[in-house]
Amino acid sequence: MTTDVNLRELVLEILLAVTRDGEYSHTVIRGMLEKYQYLDKQERSFLKRVSEGTLEQMIWIDYVINQFSSVKVNKMKPQIRCILRSGVYELKFMDSIPASATCNEAVKLAQKKGFHRLKGFVNGVLRGISRNLDQISLPDAGQEPSRYLSVKYSMPEWIIALWRNSYSLEETERMLETFLTETPTSIRINPLKATKEGLMAEFMAQGITVIDSDGAPGALYLKNYDFLQKIPAFREGKFYVQDVSSMQAALWADPKPGDFVMDVCAAPGGKSIQIAEMLWEAEHGRSCRETGNGDVQELGAQRTNGMVEARDLTEHKVSLIQENIARCGLSNICAVQADARILDETKAEKADIVMADLPCSGLGVLGRKPDIKYRITSKDCKELCALQREILHTVQQYVKPQGILLYSTCTINPMENEENVRWFLKEHPQFALEKQQQILPEKGKNDGFFLAKLRKITSTAADG
Repeated sequence: MTTDVNLRELVLEILLAVTRDGEYSHTVIRGMLEKYQYLDKQERSFLKRVSEGTLEQMIWIDYVINQFSSVKVNKMKPQIRCILRSGVYELKFMDSIPASATCNEAVKLAQKKGFHRLKGFVNGVLRGISRNLDQISLPDAGQEPSRYLSVKYSMPEWIIALWRNSYSLEETERMLETFLTETPTSIRINPLKATKEGLMAEFMAQGITVIDSDGAPGALYLKNYDFLQKIPAFREGKFYVQDVSSMQAALWADPKPGDFVMDVCAAPGGKSIQIAEMLWEAEHGRSCRETGNGDVQELGAQRTNGMVEARDLTEHKVSLIQENIARCGLSNICAVQADARILDETKAEKADIVMADLPCSGLGVLGRKPDIKYRITSKDCKELCALQREILHTVQQYVKPQGILLYSTCTINPMENEENVRWFLKEHPQFALEKQQQILPEKGKNDGFFLAKLRKITSTAADG
């Protein structure tokens, strides 16, 4: 590593922002990588891996530290706690870094941050762990199965209990393993600007590992790239980053030529943009073609008869949607600032499809956003469930008779998913459930996701 930037100090800043200040890990890490774009690929990889890995493994790391420290983790100063946590992560998971270097750099960082009197403490804890790392034992799986799983996979016990109520021990453990497994970046090709064959060739020419997906049409996986914004095809709007399980929502909605679609909680716009692309293709056929040499020739993105209205609550979220619309070159979609809890009477029974991908506990995306598992509580889930029901009660009024309400979340929680659907059908008998599915996370493929497709069989007015 050649730069004068202290990478471990940047890791410390990230960990403090997340664990002390309550910021979101994916936002903080992305912001740090954008700020230090000039770092080389190896340095950026170290920064991202140690930051994300420390957060992913934090329950196990704290369990280890508490066995070797006279001061328990929750009693430590935040800076010392984070220095030790990232140090333990390096010792366990970064084989290419000598243990002595990890310990020495942690001591130096503690001193740099003004903790001169604690340098011996930091050194002693980390060297003790380093010497005994292979002898550390987990809680007894037979006597304390939930605690064993919690420590082994760094997952709060209440979440494990939640899943054990619905899934077998094997399924639960498979999910826990998946969340600690690195997953390649899932992307969806923009059919207005690229073909799969042309885009794959472009990636391979740039040294990016690209894998075809069998989980969704137009989806690919990317690995071994440096920085998303550095990929020309991303800047040109040829693809959109989206999990393959999330892509199923638009496929289930199945828009037809001329449909008016409302996405009531749309930011950053992935599903809305996917539906807009599907509408364009349905009305105009393929939007691009390969020339004789394999290049892509764009045929344009004229306005279609169908239209997508992507809504969200805040100006910031709407601006994110607008940025993505502009990058993808779409003219059959607009972004609108609106509160999904408040009825817009001008749109009552006007939508052929209402997409309701609602705020949720996020328990399906813990592999990409590990800090969620430390900040979310069972009480939060109940409050989110109430919010989901409030929004569903409002937005179902936008659906035309025979239209579709597509409810989805990125969580694995029956209360927010199947139980919400049962409640909705009881409260709104003018709808019928066509199908629903809880998608579980799968290694190297997808996040956890829930979908329910509901058709409005009579008018709201007819229902009273």
